[in-house]
Amino acid sequence: MSTLAASVYDHSVDISAQLLDAVTADYRHCEFAVRFWNGDVWGSTKHPSFTLVLKHPGALRRMLSGANELNLGEAYIYDDFDVEGNLEAAFEFGDYLVAHELGFSKKLRLASLFLRLPHDGHYGDHLAPHLVGSPHSKPRDHQAVTYHYDLSNDFYSLWLDRQMVYSCAYFESGDEDIHSAQTKKLDHICRKLRLRPGERLLDVGCGWGGLILHAAKHFGVIARGITLSEPQAELARERIEEAGLSDRCEVQVCDYRDLEESTDYDKIVSVGMFEHVGESRLPEYFQKIWKLLRAGGVFLNHGIAVSATYRRKGPSFIDTYVFPDNGLVPLGTAVQTAESCGFEVRHVESLREHYVCTLRHWVRRLEARCGDAKRITGETLYRVWRIYMAGSAHSFATGRVSVYQVLLSKPEKRSANKENIALLNYGHP
Repeated sequence: MSTLAASVYDHSVDISAQLLDAVTADYRHCEFAVRFWNGDVWGSTKHPSFTLVLKHPGALRRMLSGANELNLGEAYIYDDFDVEGNLEAAFEFGDYLVAHELGFSKKLRLASLFLRLPHDGHYGDHLAPHLVGSPHSKPRDHQAVTYHYDLSNDFYSLWLDRQMVYSCAYFESGDEDIHSAQTKKLDHICRKLRLRPGERLLDVGCGWGGLILHAAKHFGVIARGITLSEPQAELARERIEEAGLSDRCEVQVCDYRDLEESTDYDKIVSVGMFEHVGESRLPEYFQKIWKLLRAGGVFLNHGIAVSATYRRKGPSFIDTYVFPDNGLVPLGTAVQTAESCGFEVRHVESLREHYVCTLRHWVRRLEARCGDAKRITGETLYRVWRIYMAGSAHSFATGRVSVYQVLLSKPEKRSANKENIALLNYGHP
């Protein structure tokens, strides 16, 4: 290394350390450390919750340029910095960077430091999808869903449970492994629906078929699942055949809007699909379910909802790189729309803490198989998924989002007589 290069190198370390001192002056949360590209360490704590690893002299400039969720996420996935230790804990510091308001004099001082760091231009390898068509039209929904779910069955199998259930698990003690917790979730749903042998069950957004397999095997129903992902459907069909349940289970690649309405299902369930519907399409969604459900039937809608009081600052990383066109709405919006379509609300259950546990399991399992994951997806997509799931755990832990199971009935009679009094027990497995 030349003398000039070494001088620039050390100078950037010093500037970055001054920036960190100024930016974190009011930070009073978990202790962390920063390791610079030359091996120097900023921070006095001996046992940091996490360590930010800045990869080059311009890394901090990348991170702080109009700090928002998307900007910080891109700086991570394109390897300007890394996080060693508890990635979820780093999101608390990220929240601070996004929300922290600086005084005018401090802004001027930081700007003078900031502009002295190298600027490397724009990211070249941009992985964000480019969807075409009207939002939540059938063609565009197909693009959005397949972008996420067609990534690779092998990739998902690295960190999901043995049944490949890609939704919130159900923990009774919090000590269960992910396999047990997901089986409990499937059982919880089936019991909440009061499934009976011979009943016709429709699963809207069935994934790899875990729920319909469980319902057919343990509750004796005739189950049909639909998905927009052909790889999901192929694997689900293989699993159905291996389980010897082809006479009671089927999976179809189909948009829910294209389902024929000549079949009256006894029970309908949707787990983790609701988030893709979009607020403008909610009336159409609930109306379609209403038409498919027999009078007296029950629908369980399991979906993520955003807090009615949360306001994000800046663009969303998840909307850009993970779930394009996702349409999270507050719980009240979903319930009000369902009621306007004729449904009666029978039971509402929040599983927010369960999703925190689920995501932490997934992150640990993904990190444990990082080598295999990178061989399947490449380095950048691995980083997208690691930060997406750790960030989601943080969002559920802080209450910005939650997940609800809403049990809805299509009333046949509204008087509490012996013909329909059994509905009072729905939601209490």
